[in-house]
Amino acid sequence: MSSTSVQHSSKGELTKGHKKVIFASSLGTVFEWYDFYLYGSLAAIIAKQFFSGVNPTTGMIFALLAFAAGFFVRPFGAAFFGSLGDRIGRKYTFLVTILIMGISTFLVGVLPNYASIGMAAPVILIVLRLAQGLAMGGEYGGAATYVAEHAPDGKRGLYTSFIQTTATLGLFLSLLVILACRLSLGTEAFEAWGWRIPFLASIILLGISVWIRLQLSESPLFQQMKAEGKGSKTPFRDSLKGGNLKLMLLVLFGATAGQAVVWYAGQFYALFYLQSILKVDSTVAYLLIAAALALATPFFLFFGWLSDRIGRKKIIMAGCLLAAVTYFPIFKGITHFANPGVEEASRTSPAIVVADPDTCSFQFDPVGVRKFTSSCDVATAALARAGVPYSVQAAPVGSVAKVNVGATSVASFEAAGLSGDDAKAKTAAFGGELKAALGTAGYPEKADTDRINKPMTILLLWILVIYVTMVYGPIAAYLVELFPTQIRYTSMSLPYHIGNGWFGGFLPAISFALVAATGNLYYGLWYPIGIAVMTLIIGTFFLRETKDVDITK
Repeated sequence: MSSTSVQHSSKGELTKGHKKVIFASSLGTVFEWYDFYLYGSLAAIIAKQFFSGVNPTTGMIFALLAFAAGFFVRPFGAAFFGSLGDRIGRKYTFLVTILIMGISTFLVGVLPNYASIGMAAPVILIVLRLAQGLAMGGEYGGAATYVAEHAPDGKRGLYTSFIQTTATLGLFLSLLVILACRLSLGTEAFEAWGWRIPFLASIILLGISVWIRLQLSESPLFQQMKAEGKGSKTPFRDSLKGGNLKLMLLVLFGATAGQAVVWYAGQFYALFYLQSILKVDSTVAYLLIAAALALATPFFLFFGWLSDRIGRKKIIMAGCLLAAVTYFPIFKGITHFANPGVEEASRTSPAIVVADPDTCSFQFDPVGVRKFTSSCDVATAALARAGVPYSVQAAPVGSVAKVNVGATSVASFEAAGLSGDDAKAKTAAFGGELKAALGTAGYPEKADTDRINKPMTILLLWILVIYVTMVYGPIAAYLVELFPTQIRYTSMSLPYHIGNGWFGGFLPAISFALVAATGNLYYGLWYPIGIAVMTLIIGTFFLRETKDVDITK
């Protein structure tokens, strides 16, 4: 099949054929993000399907860590595929990454669950997530580099911002497909087997994406570099030399780390917060997030366009600053408007765990070998699962913990040494008493859909996504303009995927663990705020601004 070939017009504008190439690249990337983010959108269901062999709190953390596993390996994919793209071309690397991503996603859809094959299920799931992460590590840098190297001077920010919309559009598409399946099948059938359909549908998207990628021409700057014999034979090694290594580190801590946590806090953590902490019905949560995404997505293009005029860095830094300053009031506002019942109950009848502080653990166990059996851990885990904020009050050493809810007191129990049946019986009894006490105090089991102030909740979610568009819209052009052509794919991919894969990808698991450990619904926000502030300081003082720089060198 012949590739589309396009040239710049004499006025520096993109021709019709050139715009078609950029559109094709962006559309293929949307499908790849759809595949990658299906898992995150279905984390709560996947926790039940593949991690049912552990307690629910640990199971949710496991599911989030399996989600993060795909992010963990993204830098390794960036190093491998980035080097490949700098040596043999952007187009061929596109084809490899989309094949790995599509096949891995399809296999998740046919993978037996824990009840069917035991521990093999989560192990295979994590292997597939690792394959997805490797593919995504090679995808973004290639797409951003490809589009930037086609764009005319003065419009690089605008044209690369189309690539920046693809991550959010991929998430949006995954939410719409999940929502359509949930509504057509019903909640029970969807959670039992229907959740597999969005994964299986990816095989159709894979076929479309491969066809699209085959239409692409190679980047003109890459072709020119190869024709002149200026390419790097060892782009990964060359990227780690001297000043370029220093620049990559500055970009990591002064740009992409902050961009990453703002992106994931504003979209994924917001969805997780609605579903798992505020107990908003999943369908309603998807609709609220989808509405905010739809309203905010055009601002990726706006901030990309604006960065062509005033510079990239200042917009990214402004997004980090606004996020750090306003996250607490925004998430408190989301609680107020999305689940006013839990806010009212916690104010009139606060939940207090009275326990020996030395017996209360930080319940974060990424390898699943620790057992949280103290009476304090039993009590705090139950409250965390119920989405109930709590505080811990010191009790005498060695005493059995209890939960005070208003005027009612519920005794916990020590789970150490109990047989499986005894532990289940005591857990059920304690859970029943606690549920009754919480109900009497006015704590809702789930957010009352009729009491959700949907316009205000969407407004607050929209503001979170606006911050995402500020930090993400200009970042591709900014990274492309910082590095030379012969090592550009590798050099921009590494800090981008370390920032997004490690700082961003672990955000849901870390933030949920912080909430579960403290009982404070908002304590998990300290993680993205801290990273955003770090990026603001380093980026402001140690990174240069870019706009209209020569990227042909």
